Order: sequence, then structure tokens, then C-alpha cells
Amino acid sequence: MRVGSLLLREAAAVDVEHLLSFRNDPVVNRFMLRTSVDPETFREEWLAVPTSESDFSCVAEVDGNIAAMGFLEVVDGMGQPGMPKRTEGVIGYIVHPDFAGRGVASDLACGLLAAAFGHLGLRRVTASCNADNPASVRVLEKAGMRREQHGVEDSWHAELGWVDGYQYALLAREWRALHDAPPRRI
Repeated sequence: MRVGSLLLREAAAVDVEHLLSFRNDPVVNRFMLRTSVDPETFREEWLAVPTSESDFSCVAEVDGNIAAMGFLEVVDGMGQPGMPKRTEGVIGYIVHPDFAGRGVASDLACGLLAAAFGHLGLRRVTASCNADNPASVRVLEKAGMRREQHGVEDSWHAELGWVDGYQYALLAREWRALHDAPPRRI
């Protein structure tokens, strides 16, 4: 999928080491709750994406260079009896520091939402960010998501201790209204 300056595609095995190198970079993960990931687990998770029925994570390229990784996971709701399955999703993104401030996260968030609503036919998508991360707040709001929750000291950060978090959400009908797109389910 092309979104703005980005090409969104599945990660290939040769991409995983590069993704890992910036995922564990302290500059990049300052606002991540897990400030580092186990390399072997990370590799296994990314190599499993192409065969997953719920993980639609991707790589974002700019001019042939990996600029970011995007996360789109289809999740079931809170378990209420009779609730339809596979109607909700969660998105996230991590941008390589060389591409920060260039609209990559904004284009990636919009692409993830387009995939969630346009291709997967999801009903609702959420995203979370650290309340002290104004760049991520701007990205999610620019993508059309609305803040639904301000969790006060609701998340444990490995280095900062208890931190506040924001949760954003968007419904398919809201996304369609923003993009004048007809409903579609695949």
C-alpha cells in the first residue's frame, strides 16, 4: 500500500535486524513502556507476521529505505456474550530516528487506519501513547482519532516509573466520513 511518501509492506527476513537495531535504540524507545525487547523474541514475532490471522504489522519505506515499523493487530473485544469477533484493532508505530519529524508517523498511522477499515473491515481501532509524548498525540489526532481516556499513572515505564497514558479511538463510520469512503468488508 502507498500512503503519502511511504510504501507499506510486509517485513522480509532481511529487514528484521534493521528493525531491531532501531527498536532497541534509547532515542527511539524513550516513550515505549518496554524500553527494549529480547532480540530472539522480536525476530520470531516479525517472522510470524505473514502467516498470522491477527497481526498485520508492516514496514514503512521511504525511497527504498526502512523509515518505520507499523503495528496493526486485530483483537476481540472485552468478552461480552454475543459480541462479534474480529471487529476491533489496535495500531502503533515506531519511527527510525533519521526519519523523525518528516511526517512518516502521520502517513503510517493513516495507512494503518486505511488497512484496518478499508481492507479488514474493522469497526473500531484504538491506539495508545504516553501522555508526555506530544509528537505521538499530534500524529493520532491528525489521523482523525479522538482521545477517549487519560489514564493517570496507569502504565509502568521501565525507567520512568508510573506514567500517564492517553488512549485514542476511531470508528469505521467516522473514518469513512473523514475520507468519504463507502463501507467495505473483505
